[in-house]
Amino acid sequence: MRRVVCPGSFDPITNGHLDIIGRSARLYDEVTVAVLINVEKKSLFTVEERIDILQTVTKEYPNVRVEKFHGLLVDFCRQNDIPAIVKGIRVVSDFDYELQMAQLNYRLSGVETLFMPTNPEYSFLSSSRVKEIARYGGDVSGLVPDLVHKLLIERLRG
Repeated sequence: MRRVVCPGSFDPITNGHLDIIGRSARLYDEVTVAVLINVEKKSLFTVEERIDILQTVTKEYPNVRVEKFHGLLVDFCRQNDIPAIVKGIRVVSDFDYELQMAQLNYRLSGVETLFMPTNPEYSFLSSSRVKEIARYGGDVSGLVPDLVHKLLIERLRG
């Protein structure tokens, strides 16, 4: 069975994230979406909320499962027998950072990292930008799944 992990904080999940997950689901037998637990970072949505959201918006992909993790991603990969990480790349600066992480992860564990170019429609998109736009009343519909759009409005303006 070919397994891969798509890691991230997903706070919130964007259509760019969903595009990478969906494309990975078409290429691999099993895709684990790994939600990072980062106690140092103040999140808009709890880890449990993010997991629920991800399970809902990925339900059309029967080979996608959603898990949470903390610590080193390579340890999560080893514990779950996952040999590869898929990372979406939007711009060159993403590649610079992700290449260093990929090389370090390989050195630590032998886990491979595969880079998937983001759909140009989402190349400008990040969770941070979505939250900022939504916080100031901007329209983020079309940038996030409908469920996330609804929850953002409730959380930030409610």
